[in-house]
Parts: sequence; C-alpha cells; structure tokens
Amino acid sequence: MKLAVWTYEGPPHVGALRVATAMTGLHYVLHAPQGDTYADLLFTMIERRDHRPPVTYTTFQARDLGADTANLFKTACEAAYERFQPQAMIVGASCTAELIQDDPGGMAETMGMPIPIIPLELPSYQRKENFGADETLFQLVRRLAEPMARTETITANLIGPTALGFRHRDDIPEVTALLEGMGIKVNVCAPYGASPADLARLGAAHFNVLMYPETGEAACRWMERELDQPFTRTVPIGVGATRDFVAEVADITGLEPRLDESRLRLPWYSASVDSTYLTGKRVFIFGDGTHVATAARIARDEMGFEVVGLGCYNREMARKIRALAKEFGVAALISDDHLDVEAAIAEAAPELILGTQMERHTGKRLGVPCAVISAPVHVQDFPARYSPQMGLEGANVIFDTWVHPLVMGLEEHLLTMFREDFEFHDAAGPSHHGGAHVPRDAADAPGQEAPAKAGNVIWLDAAERELRKIPFFVRGKAKRNTEAFASERGLGEISVDTLYEAKAHYAR
Repeated sequence: MKLAVWTYEGPPHVGALRVATAMTGLHYVLHAPQGDTYADLLFTMIERRDHRPPVTYTTFQARDLGADTANLFKTACEAAYERFQPQAMIVGASCTAELIQDDPGGMAETMGMPIPIIPLELPSYQRKENFGADETLFQLVRRLAEPMARTETITANLIGPTALGFRHRDDIPEVTALLEGMGIKVNVCAPYGASPADLARLGAAHFNVLMYPETGEAACRWMERELDQPFTRTVPIGVGATRDFVAEVADITGLEPRLDESRLRLPWYSASVDSTYLTGKRVFIFGDGTHVATAARIARDEMGFEVVGLGCYNREMARKIRALAKEFGVAALISDDHLDVEAAIAEAAPELILGTQMERHTGKRLGVPCAVISAPVHVQDFPARYSPQMGLEGANVIFDTWVHPLVMGLEEHLLTMFREDFEFHDAAGPSHHGGAHVPRDAADAPGQEAPAKAGNVIWLDAAERELRKIPFFVRGKAKRNTEAFASERGLGEISVDTLYEAKAHYAR
C-alpha cells in the first residue's frame, strides 16, 4: 500500500463491500475508524444505486484506542443483526483497523449469532480491491454452497459480477440471453442479485460461467473441485470471443452451438469504405487484465488497429498479460502507478487510448482521444441506458465507444485544416445556406474580424486577436460585456488586459 493522488484499486475491504452491496440478505460489519466510511459515496453517487450499501461500521475514534475497541465491535454486530435481520454476515477490518489487531472474525464467532458469520482475512498491506472481492465471494461460496442433485434441465451459474463493476449490471442480461439461445437456464447469478440462500443452491447447476476472473475465479475453482462443476474460460467480450464462448458452452454441455447474430451491426461497417479510415490506427490498452486481454483481440482482429502498448494494474493477471504482450510483439506494462502509465503512453504516441478513467485524464493532457474499457471508472461510465460489454450487443456498444473518439478527432482536424479556407472558413456560415448566411453581429461570426470601433470604444489589434480565440458561440456576449465594462470605467480603448479584467469581473 502507498499514498497516491489516484489509485487503480482500493484496499481489499472495498472489494468485500462490492460483493456485499451486490447481494441481498447479506450484511457486512466493518471494524473501521471514522474516515474509512465512504461506501455510501462509492455506491450511491458513482454507481447511482437506489439504496445504501449493507454495511455497519464500528467508527471508532482516536479516544477509543485507549479503551475497549473489541467490545465496540461486538456491540456493532449485535445492533446490525437486530436492525437488518440478515441471512448471513461477513465481518472484517479496514486497512486502518487492521493495525490494532482486534480479530473481528474471532470475536464474531464467539457471539453465538443464529446466522452464519463469515470472517474475512484481507491483508490490506499486501493485496488490493479485486483480491478482496475474489476472496470474499470464495469464502461465502465455501461456507454456504452444498453438494446437491443437478436440475433436470441444463442450467448454469453466472459467477463474478459485483457492485461497482464496469458494466456488470448490463452484462448479466447479455450472457443470460446467450445461454437461453442454447436452451440453458440460469440457476444463480452471484454475487450480483444473489442472497445467501441462493448461494446454498449453487451446486444444482451443471456448470459455471466465469464472467470476470478478477472477482470470481477462486470460487469457480473451488466449485470445480468440490462440486464437480466445470467452468468456462472464455470471456464473451467482442464478436470472436462471443462465438468462442458459445462453442465452449456447447463442448461442456453437449448441446448444439446457437448464436443469433441478427443484432450485430459491426460487420457492415467493417466491409465499408469508411472503415479504411480506422485501419492501422495505433492504440495503447491499459486496465484490468480481463478487459485488456479482450480489448487487444478486438482491436487487432475486429477493428484492424495496431496495438502499440498494453498492460494491466492488477498483478494477479500479470502472467497472462505478459504472455499476451509477447504475442502482440510489445512490452507488457504491469504497474499500479498512473504516472508510469502516462509516461509509457507518451512514449508510444498512440492515436487512441483504451483505458480507465485515469487514462482519460492522461489523454486530455496529451491530446489523445480515449475510450474507457475498464474500471476504475466514474459516474459517466454507469450510464442510465443499457450499455453492456459482453455478447453481441456489447460488441455494438464497444464499436461505438471506440470509433466515436476517432471520428470526432477527424472532424476537429478538418475544421482546423479548413479554418482559413475562402469558402469554408467560419465567417462564411454553414455551407448548406448556400452563401446566403449573414451574421447578426460580426463578432458573433466565428473567425470574423471584430470591428475596430464600437461606439466610443476602440479595440486594439492585440485585443481583437485575443477576442477571435474565444469560441464563436460565446464571442458576441464576451465582446458586448467587455465594451460595457470599458464604457462604465470611461476607457476609450480595449486592450488584452481590459478583456481579461472584464472576464474576471463577470465571472464573480
């Protein structure tokens, strides 16, 4: 653990929060001081959830450290059970509370609660958020899942989607539809939407679909070993991966592979003349290992891009990403320092970045378009609309997300290139007006010379040039405000300093 302005992953108890918040009937008692109680901010503001996360904090303070913090934890457990009546509870400590070594798990087990209590050992100073989610789901499955008879018809469990996951909410219906297209029903989706009672019947499914290795692989491996349930290795992100996923499910179940591609809109564009603009575009890919691996395949095989750099921040996926980078002929970047990533992007000089919200900020600084493909994300990456990454609709969404920054970049380039053209410059107005456009105010017209004199106020040459740098849709207002500012102060000339003084005055 280290102090940083930005971080790709939080401490492991945040991963546990993601699992608990995704489920129903489960409560998390977290031994934590004031300051570690930010779950509401994460899940209600960023993910726009309509209910608070199911977590109770002990919220001890500095003055409590000289007293009995262990008793404070027991009181919090009892109060949480009385208030929320959960089917099961998980207990653990935040990174700060870990230092006082109160052993929340051991204390909870001696309290005689009438529900399962699952202690979490999450080493905050060695591991991070994705490990915390993976370990929490594993401990829940190991404690609650039981061997049982399989369902009469073939069913599958969806394993891995959590709260605060990148498009997890929308990926679930897509994978469900892929399975239903082959006549396979979903037995349990966990942890997203599952209760402890649902976890108890995981063993009834014939196989598991591992949607996100970062958060579900440990549970899938345990169920393969203890419940004799195979699990899929292909993550269906992209057209090729979706086809491979369906084929893998067919191999596991013995069913006929079926995939309705009628909703897929990518092929028509890939075969068009317009798509040649995208061919060979240089892209740099960074994020969590799963989304990086799938994005690299899409970039090379489905979009015709050239991958000039790739890497991941979660070290659990380092071996896989290094092997993939070798296949692509680039050096893998395994780092959780966003400044290292920014330096690598600057050196590679790509034309498009596929990354996290950190790389979005890097792209703004470097002037390179960026499409977000992975957590960590911000509120804009939890859209109100349906926006999956998996399945065929996910392929459509990915295509839009990646192509739009490039197309918009081309548009900006053309506007800049033709800005001074005699026919297409800003002052000529929209071309579809056939030259009949007449600006209402010369200063409102983009690129038009501002009048040298307005009433008794004269614009100096330097001020005119500075005025033309202001976007045309607010230039007229800026001009009028500046003239009013100068007139009120009895100024006969408007200089650059006057322009900025007026700007500061009206910004108050």
